[in-house]
Amino acid sequence: MNVSIIIPCFNESNYIAQCLDSLLTNNYSHDNYEILVIDGGSDDGTLEILNVYTEKYPFIRVVNNSKRSKPIGLNIGIKESIGDVIMRIDAHAVYDKNYISTLVNGLYSEDVDNIGGIRDTYIPTNGSAMEIALSAAISSPVLVGNAFYRTGVLSQKTLVDTVFCGCYKKEVFNKIGLFNKDLIRTQDREFNLRLINSGGKIMLDPSTHCTYFPRAKFLEYLKWNWNGAKWLGYASKFTDVEMLSLRNYIPIAFSVYVLFLFVVIFMKANNGIPLALFATLLVPLMIYILLMLVEGVKISIKYRRLLLIPLIPLIAFLTHLSYGFALMYGRIKSFL
Repeated sequence: MNVSIIIPCFNESNYIAQCLDSLLTNNYSHDNYEILVIDGGSDDGTLEILNVYTEKYPFIRVVNNSKRSKPIGLNIGIKESIGDVIMRIDAHAVYDKNYISTLVNGLYSEDVDNIGGIRDTYIPTNGSAMEIALSAAISSPVLVGNAFYRTGVLSQKTLVDTVFCGCYKKEVFNKIGLFNKDLIRTQDREFNLRLINSGGKIMLDPSTHCTYFPRAKFLEYLKWNWNGAKWLGYASKFTDVEMLSLRNYIPIAFSVYVLFLFVVIFMKANNGIPLALFATLLVPLMIYILLMLVEGVKISIKYRRLLLIPLIPLIAFLTHLSYGFALMYGRIKSFL
C-alpha cells in the first residue's frame, strides 16, 4: 500500500531530524511511501536540515506553506500526495519502528477510516522538576481527562472519537472534504467528528507508540493550553459540528466555581456571609486540592522528586482554571 506521510513544520530544527530518522528506520519499505514536509517558512535552520534529507532520499519533498497555517498546510499535503493512505505526523515526536506498518495494516484489516497509536510523553528524568512536572501532567488522566491516546490505559484495539495525528484512507477526504482551513487549532478534532457523523470509524491501536516532546517552559505550556481551549470554544463560528463534549464543561464549571469563591471570600472579609456557609462552599476546593496532592505524591514517588508534590497541584490548578476560562472566552467570541 502506498502511503503519503504529511508533516506540517515550522521552526523545528531541534526535532525534525530525529522525527525523520524514526520514520526512515521503520519496517516499511521506502518504495511504498513518500514524505511531504509542509514548511511554513522556517528560519531557524530547519530548511538546511531538510535539504540534507531531500538530497539523500528522493521520496522526501519539502512543500512551501506560505500561509503558515497548519490546516492549510495539511490540505496542501493531501492535494500534493500520491498515496492511497494519508498519514499525519507531528514533527515534535519520534515513532516506533512498526508505526507505519501497524497503522496501515490495521486501517484495512479492521476496516476503519482513521487509526492511530498511543502518544507517550517524553519525561526528561534528568531535567528540572518543572520540566518533569509539565511532561507528567499532560499524560496524567487526572489532569488531562480520558483521552485514551494520551493516557495509554487501553490494552486492545478500540473504537474512539479521536487519535493523535491519524492514519487515514485517502478516500475519506474525497467523501467529507479536507481539514477546516479556518481552525488554527483543533482542526483534527473537527475533522474526526465530521468523520464519525458521516458514519466513519476511528480506531486506537495500543500496540504501536510515538513519543512526544512537550513544551518544557511553564509559560509556553500555559499559552499552548489556553490557545487549544480557546480555539475549541471558538470553533463553532467556523463549523456546524458540535465540538464540546460533557468532559469539556467540567473545567468550565471549575473556573466558574473558583471565580464564585473569590466573590465569597470578598464577602466573608466584609462579614457578609455566615462562617458555616463559607466552610461548606470551600469543601469542593478542599477535595480537589486533596486529589491533586495525591496525584503529586504518586508522580513524585515515580520520578523521585520531592518538589513534584507541590508542583503537580499548582500545574493542575492553573491548567484547569485557564482551560475553563479560555473555553468560555472562545465560546463567547464565537457569537460576536
